[in-house]
Amino acid sequence: MRTPRLEIEYCTQCRWLLRAGWTAQELLTTFTSELGEVALIPGTGGVFDVRLDGETLWSRKAEEGFPDLAVLKQLVRDRVAPERSLGHTDRKSSADVGLPGQ
Repeated sequence: MRTPRLEIEYCTQCRWLLRAGWTAQELLTTFTSELGEVALIPGTGGVFDVRLDGETLWSRKAEEGFPDLAVLKQLVRDRVAPERSLGHTDRKSSADVGLPGQ
């Protein structure tokens, strides 16, 4: 069985290697058996893109910022283990719920 390849392309000019490495570590810790590989890809021009098997899950330029780790974990989970719970990461905050009648 082929396991997914996750790529994190980061800007070397911006010195985002530590952010890319931390993101990779968090995803590998959460998806220990679901991910087959995580690659760090040096880039330039302010890039910080996360791709899974070639599909862009997050682009810093398109989204106008870095991904919240909880959101990124949900995006990865939805593709590699949709039935899996992420525990507290899946819980909505009170701001997301809204009041009755709204």
